[in-house]
Amino acid sequence: MSAPERSDGDDRRPADGAFWDVLRATTQSRIGLGRTGDALPTRRVLEFSAAHAAARDAVHQPLDVDDVAARVRELGIGDPIAVTSRAADRGEYLRRPDLGRVPADLSAVPTVPDADVAIVLADGLSPKALTDHGAALARAILDALPPDVTLAPPVIATQARVALGDHVARALGVRTLLVLIGERPGLSVADSLGIYLTHRADPEDFAVGVTDAHRNCISNIHPPEGLGYADAARIAAGLVVGARRLGRSGVDLKDTSRAELGGDAERPGLG
Repeated sequence: MSAPERSDGDDRRPADGAFWDVLRATTQSRIGLGRTGDALPTRRVLEFSAAHAAARDAVHQPLDVDDVAARVRELGIGDPIAVTSRAADRGEYLRRPDLGRVPADLSAVPTVPDADVAIVLADGLSPKALTDHGAALARAILDALPPDVTLAPPVIATQARVALGDHVARALGVRTLLVLIGERPGLSVADSLGIYLTHRADPEDFAVGVTDAHRNCISNIHPPEGLGYADAARIAAGLVVGARRLGRSGVDLKDTSRAELGGDAERPGLG
């Protein structure tokens, strides 16, 4: 039996090159790279090597704390306080994630019992992401938060994992914490930033039994290709309002920022 003839619709399919060009325009993933014999084209191999080098550099590049602090100071919420984890250097930070979750010294962090929210800017696994996006994202968050929300002085944390922020929030005496942290670099993006929201009923509850189930995450923030500052800030502000109303964050707190106006849209974060 002969194979069925292709329909006119199949005949109108783009040629292979045009087909992959269309798909590549929708993603940063490496797709349709072609081949030369049994291998990738030299240009694609060199692109991969360059992306791998950029990802490694993003992990190991030390954070310029003074530069970030100067830009954060312009936000007008106080002089930034610099803290570090118990990881002595970048190598130990990468080998010992547990040390990155615990601060070395918080004596410089004041107690601010009348503050509602703390913002911690952490280098994480991509100091480059915090350098590129941290101050601008923090400004967008300040613009998006309700006017009655009061802020603690900003904290810049180095060799830091997300959980280090719990100790900072407890020291500050706040109930709502936003950690802006560099995400693990990939071969498509080396400077992506994430926001982790944690809300506890009492500041003393921070760093005591807090798990990832108690947090909400907004990731892939790296305009223009990734999530933009304004959109990320809008989601974060909605979650802050919802967490304060609900009395907790994490799995019980939902992002309803994209809901249509009316009804649930007026009750952000409840789900």
